[in-house]
Amino acid sequence: MQEKILQDLWKVAQGKWESGVLPSADSLARARASLPTTLLAAGANLEAVQRHILDDLVPAFNGGSISANYYGFVTGGVTPAALFADNVVSAYDQNVQVHIPNHSIVTDVEFSALGLLADLLCLDRSVWNNGTFTTGATGSNILGLACGREYVLRQAAEKKGVQLNSVGEFGLFEVLHALGLSGVQVLSTLPHSSLVKAAGVLGIGRANVHNVCRADNPLHFDLEQLEKELVRTDKVSIVAVSAGEVNTGRFATTKEHLSQIRQLCDKYGAWLHADGAFGVFARVLNDDPEFATVKQGSEGLELVDSIAGDGHKLLNVPYDCGFFFCRHADLAVNVFQNANAAYLTAGPPDGPAIPSPLNIGMENSRRFRALPVYASLLSYGKDGYRDMLERQIRLARGIYDWIYNHPEYTALPETSSKSDLLDQTFMSVLFRAKDDELNRELSKRINDTSRMFVSGTSWDGAPATRIAISNWRVDVERDLELVTGVLAEVARR
Repeated sequence: MQEKILQDLWKVAQGKWESGVLPSADSLARARASLPTTLLAAGANLEAVQRHILDDLVPAFNGGSISANYYGFVTGGVTPAALFADNVVSAYDQNVQVHIPNHSIVTDVEFSALGLLADLLCLDRSVWNNGTFTTGATGSNILGLACGREYVLRQAAEKKGVQLNSVGEFGLFEVLHALGLSGVQVLSTLPHSSLVKAAGVLGIGRANVHNVCRADNPLHFDLEQLEKELVRTDKVSIVAVSAGEVNTGRFATTKEHLSQIRQLCDKYGAWLHADGAFGVFARVLNDDPEFATVKQGSEGLELVDSIAGDGHKLLNVPYDCGFFFCRHADLAVNVFQNANAAYLTAGPPDGPAIPSPLNIGMENSRRFRALPVYASLLSYGKDGYRDMLERQIRLARGIYDWIYNHPEYTALPETSSKSDLLDQTFMSVLFRAKDDELNRELSKRINDTSRMFVSGTSWDGAPATRIAISNWRVDVERDLELVTGVLAEVARR
Protein backbone atom coordinates (compact mmCIF):
# COMPACT_ATOMS: atom_id res chain seq x y z
CA MET A 1 0.00 0.00 0.00
CA GLN A 2 2.75 2.46 0.93
CA GLU A 3 4.56 1.64 -2.33
CA LYS A 4 1.38 2.29 -4.36
CA ILE A 5 0.90 5.65 -2.65
CA LEU A 6 4.48 6.67 -3.45
CA GLN A 7 4.09 5.53 -7.07
CA ASP A 8 0.87 7.54 -7.47
CA LEU A 9 2.43 10.64 -5.91
CA TRP A 10 5.38 10.33 -8.28
CA LYS A 11 3.04 10.11 -11.28
CA VAL A 12 1.29 13.28 -10.14
CA ALA A 13 4.61 15.04 -9.62
CA GLN A 14 5.80 14.18 -13.12
CA GLY A 15 2.51 15.15 -14.75
CA LYS A 16 1.85 11.56 -15.86
CA TRP A 17 -1.35 10.93 -13.90
CA GLU A 18 -3.99 9.62 -16.28
CA SER A 19 -7.22 11.14 -15.00
CA GLY A 20 -10.15 13.15 -16.28
CA VAL A 21 -10.50 16.84 -15.57
CA LEU A 22 -13.75 16.18 -13.68
CA PRO A 23 -14.79 13.00 -11.88
CA SER A 24 -17.50 10.84 -13.37
CA ALA A 25 -21.00 10.78 -11.92
CA ASP A 26 -20.42 7.16 -10.84
CA SER A 27 -17.22 8.11 -9.01
CA LEU A 28 -18.96 10.93 -7.19
CA ALA A 29 -21.90 8.69 -6.22
CA ARG A 30 -19.59 5.94 -4.99
CA ALA A 31 -17.52 8.38 -2.94
CA ARG A 32 -20.58 9.92 -1.30
CA ALA A 33 -22.00 6.50 -0.51
CA SER A 34 -18.71 5.53 1.15
CA LEU A 35 -18.80 8.40 3.67
CA PRO A 36 -19.60 7.17 7.20
CA THR A 37 -22.82 8.37 8.78
CA THR A 38 -21.39 8.23 12.32
CA LEU A 39 -18.06 7.86 14.07
CA LEU A 40 -17.58 4.29 15.28
CA ALA A 41 -16.14 3.55 18.70
CA ALA A 42 -13.38 1.37 17.28
CA GLY A 43 -11.23 2.93 14.59
CA ALA A 44 -10.24 1.15 11.39
CA ASN A 45 -6.64 0.14 10.80
CA LEU A 46 -4.35 2.40 8.76
CA GLU A 47 -4.42 0.22 5.66
CA ALA A 48 -8.22 0.26 5.55
CA VAL A 49 -8.27 4.04 5.81
CA GLN A 50 -5.67 4.30 3.04
CA ARG A 51 -7.71 2.02 0.78
CA HIS A 52 -10.88 4.01 1.47
CA ILE A 53 -9.18 7.28 0.55
CA LEU A 54 -7.40 5.95 -2.57
CA ASP A 55 -10.18 3.70 -3.87
CA ASP A 56 -13.31 5.62 -2.87
CA LEU A 57 -12.44 9.30 -2.45
CA VAL A 58 -9.55 10.08 -4.82
CA PRO A 59 -11.47 9.03 -7.97
CA ALA A 60 -14.05 11.71 -7.04
CA PHE A 61 -11.48 14.51 -6.87
CA ASN A 62 -11.25 16.91 -9.80
CA GLY A 63 -8.08 17.39 -11.81
CA GLY A 64 -7.72 21.05 -10.96
CA SER A 65 -4.07 20.72 -10.06
CA ILE A 66 -2.91 17.66 -11.97
CA SER A 67 -4.53 18.41 -15.34
CA ALA A 68 -3.17 20.95 -17.79
CA ASN A 69 -6.74 21.37 -19.11
CA TYR A 70 -8.40 22.64 -15.97
CA TYR A 71 -9.16 26.27 -16.81
CA GLY A 72 -11.68 27.14 -14.10
CA PHE A 73 -10.39 28.81 -10.97
CA VAL A 74 -6.86 30.14 -11.35
CA THR A 75 -5.37 27.33 -9.29
CA GLY A 76 -2.15 26.57 -11.09
CA GLY A 77 -0.72 23.18 -10.25
CA VAL A 78 1.92 21.74 -7.96
CA THR A 79 5.46 21.56 -9.31
CA PRO A 80 7.43 18.39 -8.48
CA ALA A 81 9.72 20.32 -6.12
CA ALA A 82 6.74 21.92 -4.34
CA LEU A 83 5.03 18.54 -3.97
CA PHE A 84 8.14 17.02 -2.40
CA ALA A 85 8.51 19.96 -0.01
CA ASP A 86 4.82 19.88 0.94
CA ASN A 87 5.16 16.26 2.03
CA VAL A 88 8.18 17.21 4.12
CA VAL A 89 6.08 19.97 5.69
CA SER A 90 3.41 17.44 6.70
CA ALA A 91 5.93 14.94 8.00
CA TYR A 92 7.81 17.38 10.24
CA ASP A 93 4.86 19.68 11.12
CA GLN A 94 6.94 22.67 12.22
CA ASN A 95 5.66 25.65 14.19
CA VAL A 96 6.65 28.54 11.96
CA GLN A 97 5.08 31.31 14.01
CA VAL A 98 7.87 32.24 16.45
CA HIS A 99 11.41 33.16 15.46
CA ILE A 100 13.64 31.46 18.00
CA PRO A 101 16.91 30.90 16.13
CA ASN A 102 18.24 28.07 18.27
CA HIS A 103 14.98 26.08 18.09
CA SER A 104 14.46 25.66 14.33
CA ILE A 105 15.55 26.99 10.95
CA VAL A 106 11.97 27.39 9.66
CA THR A 107 11.57 31.15 10.17
CA ASP A 108 14.93 31.70 8.47
CA VAL A 109 13.72 29.60 5.53
CA GLU A 110 10.51 31.64 5.31
CA PHE A 111 12.47 34.88 5.38
CA SER A 112 14.76 33.53 2.65
CA ALA A 113 11.75 32.39 0.57
CA LEU A 114 10.25 35.89 0.76
CA GLY A 115 13.56 37.30 -0.45
CA LEU A 116 13.76 34.82 -3.33
CA LEU A 117 10.18 35.65 -4.27
CA ALA A 118 11.01 39.37 -4.23
CA ASP A 119 13.92 38.59 -6.56
CA LEU A 120 11.61 36.70 -8.93
CA LEU A 121 9.19 39.63 -9.00
CA CYS A 122 11.97 42.19 -9.53
CA LEU A 123 11.34 43.88 -6.19
CA ASP A 124 14.28 45.41 -4.33
CA ARG A 125 14.96 43.26 -1.26
CA SER A 126 16.19 46.23 0.74
CA VAL A 127 12.68 47.70 0.47
CA TRP A 128 10.40 44.70 0.05
CA ASN A 129 11.77 41.91 2.26
CA ASN A 130 9.00 42.74 4.74
CA GLY A 131 5.99 40.49 4.66
CA THR A 132 4.63 37.08 5.33
CA PHE A 133 2.94 34.05 3.78
CA THR A 134 -0.84 33.79 4.02
CA THR A 135 -3.59 31.37 3.03
CA GLY A 136 -4.10 33.15 -0.30
CA ALA A 137 -4.84 36.48 -1.95
CA THR A 138 -7.90 37.00 0.26
CA GLY A 139 -5.77 36.81 3.38
CA SER A 140 -3.13 39.00 1.73
CA ASN A 141 -5.72 41.60 0.75
CA ILE A 142 -6.94 41.66 4.35
CA LEU A 143 -3.38 42.39 5.46
CA GLY A 144 -3.00 45.08 2.81
CA LEU A 145 -6.21 46.90 3.73
CA ALA A 146 -5.51 46.49 7.46
CA CYS A 147 -2.07 48.08 7.11
CA GLY A 148 -3.60 50.72 4.85
CA ARG A 149 -6.31 51.45 7.41
CA GLU A 150 -3.65 51.96 10.09
CA TYR A 151 -1.57 54.20 7.84
CA VAL A 152 -4.29 56.52 6.54
CA LEU A 153 -5.72 57.09 10.00
CA ARG A 154 -2.26 57.89 11.32
CA GLN A 155 -1.84 60.36 8.46
CA ALA A 156 -5.18 61.96 9.31
CA ALA A 157 -4.21 62.17 12.99
CA GLU A 158 -0.96 63.94 12.16
CA LYS A 159 -2.81 66.54 10.08
CA LYS A 160 -5.24 67.17 12.92
CA GLY A 161 -2.52 67.18 15.59
CA VAL A 162 -4.12 64.21 17.38
CA GLN A 163 -1.98 61.63 19.18
CA LEU A 164 -2.85 58.18 17.78
CA ASN A 165 -1.34 54.95 19.03
CA SER A 166 -2.93 52.20 16.94
CA VAL A 167 -6.27 51.19 15.47
CA GLY A 168 -5.41 47.69 16.62
CA GLU A 169 -5.14 49.00 20.15
CA PHE A 170 -8.18 51.27 20.43
CA GLY A 171 -10.51 50.03 17.69
CA LEU A 172 -11.78 51.55 14.49
CA PHE A 173 -14.88 53.18 15.95
CA GLU A 174 -13.02 55.07 18.66
CA VAL A 175 -10.28 56.26 16.30
CA LEU A 176 -12.77 57.50 13.70
CA HIS A 177 -14.73 59.26 16.43
CA ALA A 178 -11.60 60.93 17.82
CA LEU A 179 -10.65 62.18 14.36
CA GLY A 180 -14.16 63.31 13.38
CA LEU A 181 -14.28 60.96 10.40
CA SER A 182 -17.22 58.97 9.06
CA GLY A 183 -15.16 56.06 7.74
CA VAL A 184 -12.54 54.56 5.47
CA GLN A 185 -13.13 54.02 1.75
CA VAL A 186 -11.41 51.81 -0.82
CA LEU A 187 -11.10 53.23 -4.33
CA SER A 188 -10.51 50.77 -7.14
CA THR A 189 -11.55 49.64 -10.64
CA LEU A 190 -13.32 46.29 -11.11
CA PRO A 191 -11.98 44.99 -7.77
CA HIS A 192 -11.85 41.28 -7.16
CA SER A 193 -14.47 39.98 -4.73
CA SER A 194 -11.74 39.11 -2.22
CA LEU A 195 -10.87 42.79 -1.88
CA VAL A 196 -14.52 43.60 -1.19
CA LYS A 197 -14.63 40.74 1.31
CA ALA A 198 -11.53 42.11 3.04
CA ALA A 199 -13.24 45.49 3.42
CA GLY A 200 -16.20 43.78 5.07
CA VAL A 201 -14.02 41.78 7.45
CA LEU A 202 -12.05 44.86 8.55
CA GLY A 203 -15.06 47.02 9.35
CA ILE A 204 -14.46 49.29 6.37
CA GLY A 205 -17.62 47.94 4.78
CA ARG A 206 -18.31 46.39 1.40
CA ALA A 207 -20.44 49.42 0.47
CA ASN A 208 -17.36 51.62 0.92
CA VAL A 209 -15.48 49.94 -1.94
CA HIS A 210 -16.03 52.25 -4.91
CA ASN A 211 -15.31 52.01 -8.61
CA VAL A 212 -13.56 55.14 -9.88
CA CYS A 213 -13.11 54.06 -13.48
CA ARG A 214 -13.13 55.89 -16.77
CA ALA A 215 -16.38 55.88 -18.75
CA ASP A 216 -14.62 54.40 -21.79
CA ASN A 217 -12.63 51.77 -19.89
CA PRO A 218 -13.96 50.08 -16.71
CA LEU A 219 -10.49 48.93 -15.70
CA HIS A 220 -8.58 52.22 -15.85
CA PHE A 221 -8.75 54.88 -13.16
CA ASP A 222 -10.46 58.19 -13.85
CA LEU A 223 -7.77 60.35 -12.24
CA GLU A 224 -10.03 63.38 -11.97
CA GLN A 225 -12.71 61.37 -10.16
CA LEU A 226 -10.04 59.72 -8.02
CA GLU A 227 -8.73 63.08 -6.82
CA LYS A 228 -12.27 64.24 -5.99
CA GLU A 229 -12.60 61.24 -3.67
CA LEU A 230 -9.15 61.66 -2.14
CA VAL A 231 -9.74 65.32 -1.31
CA ARG A 232 -12.77 64.47 0.88
CA THR A 233 -12.39 65.51 4.52
CA ASP A 234 -15.00 63.16 5.97
CA LYS A 235 -13.27 59.94 4.92
CA VAL A 236 -9.75 58.60 4.53
CA SER A 237 -8.87 56.51 1.49
CA ILE A 238 -7.07 53.37 0.37
CA VAL A 239 -6.46 53.08 -3.37
CA ALA A 240 -6.40 49.47 -4.64
CA VAL A 241 -4.95 48.64 -8.05
CA SER A 242 -6.04 45.46 -9.85
CA ALA A 243 -2.88 43.91 -11.27
CA GLY A 244 -4.76 41.40 -13.38
CA GLU A 245 -8.55 41.72 -13.58
CA VAL A 246 -10.28 38.42 -12.84
CA ASN A 247 -12.22 38.00 -16.11
CA THR A 248 -9.89 39.47 -18.71
CA GLY A 249 -6.55 39.21 -16.94
CA ARG A 250 -5.84 42.78 -18.00
CA PHE A 251 -4.07 45.41 -15.95
CA ALA A 252 -5.49 48.61 -14.47
CA THR A 253 -2.34 50.68 -14.88
CA THR A 254 0.96 51.22 -16.63
CA LYS A 255 4.00 52.64 -14.88
CA GLU A 256 3.03 56.15 -16.03
CA HIS A 257 -0.53 55.80 -14.68
CA LEU A 258 0.70 54.30 -11.43
CA SER A 259 3.19 57.11 -10.97
CA GLN A 260 0.35 59.63 -11.26
CA ILE A 261 -1.74 57.69 -8.74
CA ARG A 262 1.25 57.51 -6.40
CA GLN A 263 1.59 61.31 -6.52
CA LEU A 264 -2.09 61.73 -5.66
CA CYS A 265 -1.82 59.28 -2.75
CA ASP A 266 1.21 61.10 -1.37
CA LYS A 267 -0.56 64.45 -1.73
CA TYR A 268 -3.64 63.34 0.21
CA GLY A 269 -2.18 60.78 2.65
CA ALA A 270 -3.74 57.74 1.00
CA TRP A 271 -2.42 54.17 1.02
CA LEU A 272 -1.71 52.50 -2.34
CA HIS A 273 -2.30 48.75 -2.42
CA ALA A 274 -1.91 46.34 -5.35
CA ASP A 275 -4.01 43.19 -5.66
CA GLY A 276 -1.51 41.23 -7.71
CA ALA A 277 -2.97 37.75 -7.19
CA PHE A 278 -1.71 36.62 -10.57
CA GLY A 279 -0.83 39.85 -12.40
CA VAL A 280 2.27 40.51 -10.32
CA PHE A 281 3.89 37.51 -12.00
CA ALA A 282 4.05 39.40 -15.29
CA ARG A 283 7.12 41.03 -13.78
CA VAL A 284 9.12 37.86 -14.50
CA LEU A 285 8.84 38.52 -18.24
CA ASN A 286 11.83 39.99 -20.05
CA ASP A 287 11.76 42.85 -22.54
CA ASP A 288 10.80 40.67 -25.52
CA PRO A 289 8.44 42.70 -27.78
CA GLU A 290 6.10 39.69 -27.88
CA PHE A 291 5.11 40.33 -24.26
CA ALA A 292 5.74 44.08 -24.03
CA THR A 293 2.14 45.13 -23.33
CA VAL A 294 1.72 42.57 -20.55
CA LYS A 295 5.06 43.51 -19.01
CA GLN A 296 4.07 47.20 -19.08
CA GLY A 297 0.91 46.41 -17.13
CA SER A 298 2.96 45.15 -14.19
CA GLU A 299 5.54 47.93 -14.27
CA GLY A 300 5.44 50.46 -11.48
CA LEU A 301 4.17 48.06 -8.81
CA GLU A 302 7.31 48.87 -6.87
CA LEU A 303 5.70 52.29 -6.26
CA VAL A 304 2.82 50.93 -4.17
CA ASP A 305 2.75 50.53 -0.38
CA SER A 306 1.67 46.88 -0.28
CA ILE A 307 1.26 43.94 -2.64
CA ALA A 308 -1.02 40.92 -2.28
CA GLY A 309 -0.27 37.79 -4.26
CA ASP A 310 -1.31 34.16 -4.63
CA GLY A 311 1.26 31.38 -4.53
CA HIS A 312 -1.24 28.69 -5.50
CA LYS A 313 -1.88 30.50 -8.77
CA LEU A 314 1.01 31.18 -11.14
CA LEU A 315 3.70 30.21 -8.65
CA ASN A 316 2.26 26.68 -8.89
CA VAL A 317 2.63 25.63 -5.26
CA PRO A 318 -0.05 23.77 -3.26
CA TYR A 319 -3.12 25.19 -1.60
CA ASP A 320 -3.09 27.09 0.60
CA CYS A 321 -0.49 29.74 -0.09
CA GLY A 322 -0.53 33.49 -0.58
CA PHE A 323 2.05 36.16 0.11
CA PHE A 324 2.07 39.74 1.29
CA PHE A 325 4.76 42.37 0.80
CA CYS A 326 4.84 45.78 2.47
CA ARG A 327 7.37 48.58 2.01
CA HIS A 328 6.71 49.89 5.57
CA ALA A 329 8.74 47.54 7.74
CA ASP A 330 7.18 48.16 11.16
CA LEU A 331 3.58 48.94 10.29
CA ALA A 332 2.16 45.41 10.39
CA VAL A 333 3.34 44.96 14.00
CA ASN A 334 1.02 47.78 15.10
CA VAL A 335 -1.94 45.92 13.61
CA PHE A 336 -1.17 42.24 14.19
CA GLN A 337 1.05 42.04 17.27
CA ASN A 338 0.23 39.15 19.55
CA ALA A 339 -0.57 40.77 22.90
CA ASN A 340 -0.05 39.38 26.41
CA ALA A 341 2.06 36.33 25.56
CA ALA A 342 5.61 36.99 26.73
CA TYR A 343 6.60 33.36 26.10
CA LEU A 344 6.04 33.93 22.38
CA THR A 345 8.58 36.73 22.13
CA ALA A 346 11.41 35.88 19.77
CA GLY A 347 14.89 35.37 21.14
CA PRO A 348 17.87 37.44 20.02
CA PRO A 349 18.32 37.34 16.24
CA ASP A 350 21.18 35.40 14.73
CA GLY A 351 21.79 37.10 11.39
CA PRO A 352 19.06 39.22 9.79
CA ALA A 353 16.37 40.73 11.98
CA ILE A 354 13.48 38.32 11.42
CA PRO A 355 10.15 39.15 13.08
CA SER A 356 8.04 36.37 14.53
CA PRO A 357 5.34 35.77 11.89
CA LEU A 358 2.58 35.74 14.50
CA ASN A 359 3.24 39.45 15.11
CA ILE A 360 2.88 40.49 11.46
CA GLY A 361 0.02 38.30 10.26
CA MET A 362 -3.40 37.00 11.25
CA GLU A 363 -2.68 33.49 12.50
CA ASN A 364 -1.01 32.37 15.70
CA SER A 365 -0.78 28.86 14.25
CA ARG A 366 0.21 28.26 10.67
CA ARG A 367 1.51 25.59 8.34
CA PHE A 368 5.09 25.87 7.07
CA ARG A 369 3.75 26.88 3.65
CA ALA A 370 6.95 28.74 2.76
CA LEU A 371 8.91 25.51 2.15
CA PRO A 372 7.12 24.52 -1.11
CA VAL A 373 7.66 28.08 -2.34
CA TYR A 374 11.33 27.91 -1.40
CA ALA A 375 11.77 24.53 -3.11
CA SER A 376 9.98 25.50 -6.31
CA LEU A 377 11.88 28.78 -6.64
CA LEU A 378 15.18 26.96 -6.24
CA SER A 379 14.09 24.27 -8.70
CA TYR A 380 12.92 26.56 -11.53
CA GLY A 381 14.75 29.85 -10.99
CA LYS A 382 13.82 32.99 -12.88
CA ASP A 383 14.27 31.37 -16.29
CA GLY A 384 12.04 28.41 -15.46
CA TYR A 385 9.19 30.58 -14.25
CA ARG A 386 9.57 32.89 -17.23
CA ASP A 387 9.33 29.93 -19.61
CA MET A 388 6.26 28.65 -17.74
CA LEU A 389 4.47 32.01 -18.05
CA GLU A 390 5.41 32.49 -21.69
CA ARG A 391 3.83 29.13 -22.55
CA GLN A 392 0.66 30.08 -20.69
CA ILE A 393 0.40 33.41 -22.52
CA ARG A 394 1.04 31.84 -25.92
CA LEU A 395 -1.69 29.27 -25.33
CA ALA A 396 -4.16 31.99 -24.28
CA ARG A 397 -3.33 34.02 -27.39
CA GLY A 398 -3.65 30.98 -29.62
CA ILE A 399 -7.14 30.26 -28.25
CA TYR A 400 -8.17 33.91 -28.67
CA ASP A 401 -6.89 33.91 -32.24
CA TRP A 402 -9.03 30.87 -33.05
CA ILE A 403 -12.13 32.26 -31.28
CA TYR A 404 -11.84 35.65 -32.99
CA ASN A 405 -12.07 34.01 -36.42
CA HIS A 406 -14.83 31.52 -35.54
CA PRO A 407 -18.34 32.37 -36.83
CA GLU A 408 -20.10 31.00 -33.70
CA TYR A 409 -18.11 32.82 -31.01
CA THR A 410 -17.38 36.39 -29.91
CA ALA A 411 -14.08 37.27 -28.25
CA LEU A 412 -14.39 39.61 -25.25
CA PRO A 413 -13.90 42.46 -24.62
CA GLU A 414 -15.16 43.17 -28.12
CA THR A 415 -12.72 44.97 -30.38
CA SER A 416 -12.30 45.65 -34.07
CA SER A 417 -8.61 44.85 -33.90
CA LYS A 418 -7.53 41.26 -33.40
CA SER A 419 -3.91 42.29 -33.04
CA ASP A 420 -4.81 44.67 -30.21
CA LEU A 421 -6.80 41.91 -28.48
CA LEU A 422 -3.92 39.44 -28.72
CA ASP A 423 -1.36 42.02 -27.66
CA GLN A 424 -3.22 42.65 -24.39
CA THR A 425 -3.89 38.98 -23.63
CA PHE A 426 -2.19 37.72 -20.48
CA MET A 427 -3.41 34.27 -19.37
CA SER A 428 -7.21 34.59 -19.51
CA VAL A 429 -9.56 34.11 -22.45
CA LEU A 430 -13.05 35.63 -22.20
CA PHE A 431 -15.69 34.84 -24.81
CA ARG A 432 -19.31 33.97 -25.47
CA ALA A 433 -21.38 32.15 -28.08
CA LYS A 434 -23.27 34.33 -30.58
CA ASP A 435 -26.35 32.12 -30.27
CA ASP A 436 -28.17 33.11 -27.07
CA GLU A 437 -29.41 29.61 -26.27
CA LEU A 438 -25.97 28.10 -26.69
CA ASN A 439 -24.40 30.95 -24.72
CA ARG A 440 -26.65 30.33 -21.71
CA GLU A 441 -25.36 26.74 -21.52
CA LEU A 442 -21.91 27.23 -23.02
CA SER A 443 -19.81 26.59 -19.91
CA LYS A 444 -21.85 23.52 -18.99
CA ARG A 445 -21.64 22.06 -22.49
CA ILE A 446 -17.88 22.53 -22.55
CA ASN A 447 -17.47 20.92 -19.14
CA ASP A 448 -19.80 18.06 -20.04
CA THR A 449 -17.20 16.88 -22.57
CA SER A 450 -14.95 16.02 -19.57
CA ARG A 451 -11.95 16.96 -21.68
CA MET A 452 -11.49 20.41 -20.18
CA PHE A 453 -13.06 22.60 -17.53
CA VAL A 454 -13.95 26.30 -17.76
CA SER A 455 -15.80 28.73 -15.51
CA GLY A 456 -18.95 30.65 -16.27
CA THR A 457 -18.98 34.38 -15.59
CA SER A 458 -20.65 37.53 -16.87
CA TRP A 459 -19.51 40.46 -18.96
CA ASP A 460 -21.48 43.59 -19.82
CA GLY A 461 -24.55 42.10 -18.13
CA ALA A 462 -24.64 38.89 -20.18
CA PRO A 463 -23.30 35.35 -19.62
CA ALA A 464 -19.73 34.68 -20.69
CA THR A 465 -17.15 31.94 -20.37
CA ARG A 466 -13.60 32.23 -19.10
CA ILE A 467 -10.59 30.04 -19.80
CA ALA A 468 -7.90 30.75 -17.19
CA ILE A 469 -4.50 29.20 -17.95
CA SER A 470 -2.16 28.77 -15.02
CA ASN A 471 -0.79 25.21 -14.84
CA TRP A 472 2.94 24.53 -15.16
CA ARG A 473 2.17 21.55 -17.43
CA VAL A 474 1.01 23.72 -20.38
CA ASP A 475 2.05 22.44 -23.81
CA VAL A 476 0.98 25.08 -26.32
CA GLU A 477 0.57 22.88 -29.40
CA ARG A 478 -1.06 19.95 -27.61
CA ASP A 479 -3.43 22.03 -25.48
CA LEU A 480 -4.43 24.39 -28.28
CA GLU A 481 -5.51 21.41 -30.38
CA LEU A 482 -7.57 20.02 -27.50
CA VAL A 483 -9.26 23.33 -26.57
CA THR A 484 -10.16 24.33 -30.11
CA GLY A 485 -11.39 20.81 -30.81
CA VAL A 486 -13.75 20.95 -27.85
CA LEU A 487 -15.02 24.44 -28.75
CA ALA A 488 -15.60 23.39 -32.36
CA GLU A 489 -17.50 20.30 -31.22
CA VAL A 490 -19.70 22.32 -28.85
CA ALA A 491 -20.47 24.88 -31.55
CA ARG A 492 -21.66 22.14 -33.95
CA ARG A 493 -24.21 20.64 -31.55
